[in-house]
Amino acid sequence: MKKITTLFILLFSIIASAQDFRFGKVSKEEILEKEHNLESDVDAAILYKEEKINFEYSNADGFTQNRRVFERIKIYTKEGYSYANHSVKTYNKNSSSREKVSNLKGYTYNLDSKGNIQKTKLKNESIFKDELNKYWAKTSFTMPDVKEYSVIEYEYIIKTPFMSIDDIYLQNDIPVNKLNIFIATPEYFNYNKVVNLKSKVQPSITEDKRVRRELIGQNQITFDENILKIEMDNISSLEDEPFIDNIDNYRGKIALEYAYYRAPNGKVTNYSTNWTEVTKNIYESENFGDQLKKDNFYQEDLSRITQGISEQNQIIDAVFNHVKEKIKWNDFIGYSTDKGIKSAYQNGVGNVAEINLTLVAMLRSLGIKANPVLISTRDNGVPLFPTRNGFNYVICAVEDSDKLIFLDATQKNAKPNILPFNAINWLGRIIREDNSSDWVELSPKFISKTITSVNYNFEDDLNLLGMLRERVTDYNAFSYRNKNGDKPQEDIIQKVESDNPGLTVLEYTQKSLNENNKPVTYSYEFNYDGAVEQIGDKVYVSPLTFLIDEENPFTQENRSYPIDFLVPFSDKYIVTFNLPDGYIAESLPESASVKFNNNGAGFTYIIKQQGNKINLMIDFNINQTLILPQDYPDFKQFYQFVKDKEAEKIVLVKS
Repeated sequence: MKKITTLFILLFSIIASAQDFRFGKVSKEEILEKEHNLESDVDAAILYKEEKINFEYSNADGFTQNRRVFERIKIYTKEGYSYANHSVKTYNKNSSSREKVSNLKGYTYNLDSKGNIQKTKLKNESIFKDELNKYWAKTSFTMPDVKEYSVIEYEYIIKTPFMSIDDIYLQNDIPVNKLNIFIATPEYFNYNKVVNLKSKVQPSITEDKRVRRELIGQNQITFDENILKIEMDNISSLEDEPFIDNIDNYRGKIALEYAYYRAPNGKVTNYSTNWTEVTKNIYESENFGDQLKKDNFYQEDLSRITQGISEQNQIIDAVFNHVKEKIKWNDFIGYSTDKGIKSAYQNGVGNVAEINLTLVAMLRSLGIKANPVLISTRDNGVPLFPTRNGFNYVICAVEDSDKLIFLDATQKNAKPNILPFNAINWLGRIIREDNSSDWVELSPKFISKTITSVNYNFEDDLNLLGMLRERVTDYNAFSYRNKNGDKPQEDIIQKVESDNPGLTVLEYTQKSLNENNKPVTYSYEFNYDGAVEQIGDKVYVSPLTFLIDEENPFTQENRSYPIDFLVPFSDKYIVTFNLPDGYIAESLPESASVKFNNNGAGFTYIIKQQGNKINLMIDFNINQTLILPQDYPDFKQFYQFVKDKEAEKIVLVKS
């Protein structure tokens, strides 16, 4: 069987190599194909992808980078229609640093009723250009006349004045049959090649040189071009997995770090750097470090809000809450200010940098050791080499003896050491006033708790009447406030009922919703129809009824990437069943306790009957937030035990 499979892949590679991948040369065989040869369940596949990067020269603009992208995509199902939509993000700050999308063209190919190839052109009305903000624009398009089994292809050029080269993605969410990368860089611009070693896709890179001649001014100049080639066949799709940090961190790609410029006279200007230099350059910029020196506009407010307070933690809370109330976040992220912290403070609105640098400046002016921390958010990924673009967020940190207190004033529901989930990514870089900097760990060590207590009573028809009370702390409270803080109570009730068919909420109350330093407590009375199952003269009821999610996300045989739970947490259930009149418990689930990786995770299940009551206590906790792939089989077994135990039922019979 192995030999047959190997022969099939070899044969497929030969056929693929014989295809004509020039633009417009789509074959009838490509349109007739009903499923992908190697991944039969995919909705679409990239039949061919080509990227060519070169640097054109003009006397007016000097060297400019052209990146030509060509893709041919096969659509297999209706779900694959989304791959007919494409967008290109370009830098758009001003005319001298603006990137442009040009030479965009595309066609959709189908077969008509006679079996002939019919192609439909991408028209201008299907191309949209939008300014996302003052820095970025987006060109997007939707291919026309897309159906099941269509083939689409498009081509465009990105023209950029920048010497830095964006990452080259080798792997996609769908399989790639054939990939061709060609990069030609003048000998003056030199790059370090960095391959993503976390990926299973590792390219073979071919390097060469060729001679190039250009008329520069009135002189004919001859110089070398460095050539980089990557040719790959049958690249598997990048399959996402539950509870992963960012799938792009594991995508096959190559990054080209602009290392140095060697002038024709031999003089070298270095651009390759380390994180210390990156941090120093950011801190010394006008839109970052210089902002921390501005303090005259908030001093009156600062005196007022700290009057009569002497404890440092209380002062920090007062300033933190003031900044949260004073400056509303405009949803724009970044580590650089836009209009500056003074403008943001006076106008009451600003970006992430303006809000959190204001917080740093105010705390510093009070003599508190506050410093900015640069972060790459989870959706920005983990950079492959030191670069200013590796950071895209900034928070405030107070160094208090041997510990750090993290503060993010963009989050109205946050308290100290509660960051937005997207900011808990790897490490942050703290920058001090003396220009020293260090990596700091962002992952919290404290446990966020949920304690749920439920009391059940049976009605005559064996439906359940009950009272639920739940108390949530730290990140669990932060999530609850973000989800429900601005909702009318009726909407909260409706969501609880829609998530739990058969449940009717009779009364709902919540406490400490607007007191971020306290846990949130909420409770409701309920009626639950359909909680029991009657078979013959026996009644089966789950002790946890609607409290648990029956779905197990960890059923795959093996795992390619780490499981990331983000924050440590503990779920505790205290359940009391009052047995219905005329019934006794014939059997109860057995008590049990199990651990994963010593104290990495734990599960305790204790159930007892006392008179006409059945009492259950469950304690489930995850202390080890990152589960490595090699530990997945053990964790899968642990988690399956938990789900099986939670599903066990009490058996009642008539007395």
